[in-house]
Amino acid sequence: MVRLDKIRGDLERLLEKDQSLQYVEVRADTLDEALADAAVQLGARVSHLEYEVLEKGFTGFAGVARQPWFIRVYENEAAISKKAKKVANAAAIESGTEEAVESANRDGEFFVRYFGSDIYLKVSEPVGNGKAVSFQDVMGRLQRSDTISLENDDIKRYVKNGTGGVYESVGLFRHEPAADASFVVDVAMDEMQATITATAPGVGGAEIMADTIANALSSQGIVAGVDLNKIDEFVDHPVYGLPYVVAEAIKPVDGRDAYIEYHFETDRSKLKMQESETGQVNFKELNLIQNVVKGQPLAQKMPAERGKGGKTIFGRYLEAKNGKDINLPLGKNVVVDTDGHTILAETNGQVLLIGDKINVEPVMEIEGDVSIKTGNITFLGTVIVKGNVDDGFNIKASGNIEVYGTVGRSTLIADGNIIVSLGIMGRDEGVIQAGKSLWAKFIQNTTVTAEEFVIVADGIINSNVTARKRILLQGKRAAIIGGHLFATEEISAKTVGSSGGGSETILEVGLDPQLKQRMTFITDSKNALAKELEENGLNIQTLENMKKVRRALPPEKEEQLKMLQLRRQEIDAETMKLEEEFVDIQGRLRELKIIGKVSISGTVHAGAKIFVRDVKDEIRTDIKSVTFFYENGFVRRGKYEAPDTNITKQVLDGYSSN
Repeated sequence: MVRLDKIRGDLERLLEKDQSLQYVEVRADTLDEALADAAVQLGARVSHLEYEVLEKGFTGFAGVARQPWFIRVYENEAAISKKAKKVANAAAIESGTEEAVESANRDGEFFVRYFGSDIYLKVSEPVGNGKAVSFQDVMGRLQRSDTISLENDDIKRYVKNGTGGVYESVGLFRHEPAADASFVVDVAMDEMQATITATAPGVGGAEIMADTIANALSSQGIVAGVDLNKIDEFVDHPVYGLPYVVAEAIKPVDGRDAYIEYHFETDRSKLKMQESETGQVNFKELNLIQNVVKGQPLAQKMPAERGKGGKTIFGRYLEAKNGKDINLPLGKNVVVDTDGHTILAETNGQVLLIGDKINVEPVMEIEGDVSIKTGNITFLGTVIVKGNVDDGFNIKASGNIEVYGTVGRSTLIADGNIIVSLGIMGRDEGVIQAGKSLWAKFIQNTTVTAEEFVIVADGIINSNVTARKRILLQGKRAAIIGGHLFATEEISAKTVGSSGGGSETILEVGLDPQLKQRMTFITDSKNALAKELEENGLNIQTLENMKKVRRALPPEKEEQLKMLQLRRQEIDAETMKLEEEFVDIQGRLRELKIIGKVSISGTVHAGAKIFVRDVKDEIRTDIKSVTFFYENGFVRRGKYEAPDTNITKQVLDGYSSN
């Protein structure tokens, strides 16, 4: 059985829902045009609109008797809810915590208005901890000398539950039509605004209803930009004697121009020096280079937007400008992605904005020294230094490194070749690592590693130099004095050691230096594990003897015994793994086809040590013009053999040894 109070409640909810729906009434030649106009006025998508047909359109015959469509258009409930949520979120963000608390706690309020011959009441409920409307206060406003009757039960219900944002009739009063409030509508010359100017009602006169204002605007042909909320606000808080805006044109919105969104810092002055966790600045890490890799997005064009047309209050169309398009700022070594908007790096290097073009430079040229002015250099490409590399400054490059001057106590690491036109003076701390070959005039007190060749003009002094292929000294002096040189295939020079002895000079050939170094590491590791195993065994024996005597160990000692036994198993496993690797390396070294040789065109001074395939020949007296090679388990000395001219004169990756 459906009860009357349920029907009333359902009707009230439907009424509240209907009142929340804003609408516009639109006339147009076609239904689609009418919906498009409504979408502009409501600021919504056509897909979010619902409509009812007030007058059905007719195309006519040959343009005769054409009838336009006249529809009333609403935003659907989902769109209104979504828009209200956005507005609420924006308001919450803009307002501070204090304002949020204030809006969360709001007192109820009421309004009494006199429309026609009826007395109307609107009551809003309190929010949060706000104070509710008092029945006595309402009755005090309603009981005037011209009041004829009041519906007390309805008033009590409205005071308790509110009126849902609308005015409800609660009584009658003695109406004097001559004393009614009145208003006039004024329209701006440019049709961009409409105002009303109202006169206050006299004694017994009726006030102005919202529908009266809306009908007056409609009767004057005002069909766009009518602000129903402002009209309702006028009814709640009347303004007399002053113009009050009730309709405003929908202004056109010009489209945004296309623009480029950069994915790198275009203002180099904003690049910051590196800071430590304590906030200290590392002046060597200036971070002036923005490295990029091939395929990395560098920028994206945000396309121009179409303008959004507007309407005057009489419905006349106001044209908007479309945004202007721009060309992609394509420079060197960049490409456009398949989307037609994203700019990608075509190669590794540093990204630069030169003029208005995006460029990727695979070669970085430094006009002067690598010093405090440049900081350390890390670059995904080739680095060319036209000066020196000062002490304490480093260069890392994925390509080649070329230095026109000298290299000091620095670290140079390149995946390609390293070329130093003058010399390298490492002062016992310099490190050079070449992924391919190294060329230099001389090397002094430096640790050098090259995957292919090391080619030097004057000399190598007190340095540790390792090459996976050959070490070749080719200049007039071409001396090796002190240090440890290791090459797989060949070492060639004019002089080795010095007449007065001095620093120890060791030359090794015939073995892969990396495998040899790994064997040394394995041997050291096995010795350390053997020592640990011995100590471990003594500790286990001590605890086991203690357990035999006491028949039981304290919990902490028992746990210690278990840990020692577990560690012994781990040591055994690690030792076995190292032994297997050691045997494997020995087999690979035996299979190495390259015999290796040391060729000296001048003098090998006494005291020098020559190793060929791990067999030593210690020089006791000076020897001239000799080649050391391996034969039948011994190091043999033969007639000097000059290096292969094809190797010494070859040009690798565009660089020579000059």
